[in-house]
Amino acid sequence: MIVIVNIGMGNLGSIQNMIKRTGFDTEITDSKEKIINAEKIILPGVGSFDNGINNLKSADLINILSDKALNEKIPLLGICLGMQLLFDESEEGRENGLGWIKGKSKKFNFNSSDDKLKVPHMGWNYVIKGRECSLTDSLLDNSKFYFVHSYYVVCDDENNSILKSNYGFDFTCGVNKENIYGVQFHPEKSHKYGMKLLENFCKL
Repeated sequence: MIVIVNIGMGNLGSIQNMIKRTGFDTEITDSKEKIINAEKIILPGVGSFDNGINNLKSADLINILSDKALNEKIPLLGICLGMQLLFDESEEGRENGLGWIKGKSKKFNFNSSDDKLKVPHMGWNYVIKGRECSLTDSLLDNSKFYFVHSYYVVCDDENNSILKSNYGFDFTCGVNKENIYGVQFHPEKSHKYGMKLLENFCKL
């Protein structure tokens, strides 16, 4: 069973519909029992870092998710805020992240740049692959994905970075550490490119 974790933050129905188009079934839930029995987990999120972590705490899901990801080592995919929550901390908030991947989220800041780009970074942008992994199989370097974010992740270990995009500078937009994956963009809004990535995750 592929579970989409419902913490009240994210385009849950859109993710479920996109995955359904790939031929896989998912369930949107905050049920501890169903998450415990999940074979794959998707952790979506939009909004602030602290709200995301506090919603996980309120639902009493952090220990369950940690056990599934770190001990059972089932495939887990964080999307947008869900990816940022995989890291240690964020400049956006005061709460600690899940800490499954070492690093932090930083805010785009172009105040000292000649090219004062708008924040958030919003719209379609090209993505290029770093190291190969199963999540990005068959994705081409001219693949485009839809972004809406003001913060980007910085990995302590560059080997955890699998996808990059450019907004004023190159930044990591896809990560992987063993069975744990994350993407900053919204695959559910990214047409054929997003569908292929979600299909790859479902096939892991």
